Amino acid sequence: MAGVTDQPFRRLCRSHGAALTPSEMLTSNIKLWGQEKTRLRRCHDGEEEPRVVQIAGADPLMMAEAARLNAEQGAQIIDINMGCPAKKVLKRSAGSALLQYPDQVEAILKAVVAAVDVPVTLKIRTGWNPENRNGVAIARLAEDCGIQSLAVHGRTRACAFKGAVEYDTIAAIKNAISIPVFANGDIESPHQAAQVLKQTRADGLMIGRGAQGRPWIFDAINHYLEHGTLKRTKTLQEIHAIISAHIRSLHEFYGPVKGVFFARKHTAWYLGNLEEAYDLEIGGKELDSLVLSFRKEFNSLQDCSAQLHTLDMIFEFLTSSETKQQVKNRQFKELAA
Repeated sequence: MAGVTDQPFRRLCRSHGAALTPSEMLTSNIKLWGQEKTRLRRCHDGEEEPRVVQIAGADPLMMAEAARLNAEQGAQIIDINMGCPAKKVLKRSAGSALLQYPDQVEAILKAVVAAVDVPVTLKIRTGWNPENRNGVAIARLAEDCGIQSLAVHGRTRACAFKGAVEYDTIAAIKNAISIPVFANGDIESPHQAAQVLKQTRADGLMIGRGAQGRPWIFDAINHYLEHGTLKRTKTLQEIHAIISAHIRSLHEFYGPVKGVFFARKHTAWYLGNLEEAYDLEIGGKELDSLVLSFRKEFNSLQDCSAQLHTLDMIFEFLTSSETKQQVKNRQFKELAA
């Protein structure tokens, strides 16, 4: 979730029911911490506790030093990433690449646990590839090394984000260890969340991509698990307010140039959920056409205020009495003129 779970998004998710919001994956190479991108990733000012910092790397000594420095600077939980399937991470023999090397995994876990007085957690996948699913063995190793909880994405590194999630493998991991286990992978609705908990017997859920464009998913799941009923769907006006506040926070956090850039992808995710999430009078091809037109216009903007104004225009239109025929005949640029 690097490039997604920045401070503005973490705060937003916490305000909508997320219990823990780990930082973006942080390199263990402290020589790179002076770069602006890394500096922003390490910013936790004003965030709710506990503060979770996620680190990645392949060298036990570097990982231990990174953990120690983050703990000294306010991290209350250190999370180790051995689940990322990104090629640039794998090239450094980090992330899920480490699942190929249990001895290296053990050395890293022992070094990090020994370096800090705060809890150390771990995220893994079910294995390197379908022929080498060693998630159960890695989970047992993690518990023996002093890891306090384990998050498991139910796919191998080779599967990335494709194919069915191996909830049965997560269940086997849960059955093999006594520390808390969090199930992860394709959890996108309250019903699905309940089913995954039932199937895996996990102690909790980790949601990543399912929160992109719908950070309120945590509230929805919490409500369903507690009450057994679906929470009221947010109105378009409420969603408009959430998106606008999120974009403003991105502008403030990153500045007027990068803030505009980061706002584009989040807005695209929000818009991608429109037809599914809201009871709109328009839908199908008409809505797809409108969203495509809006995204093209929004992505061309270079100014913070222009982004917010354009967002106001799309929601004003969606909540108006425009007809389907008008949607077919008018492009967003005409609507915003």
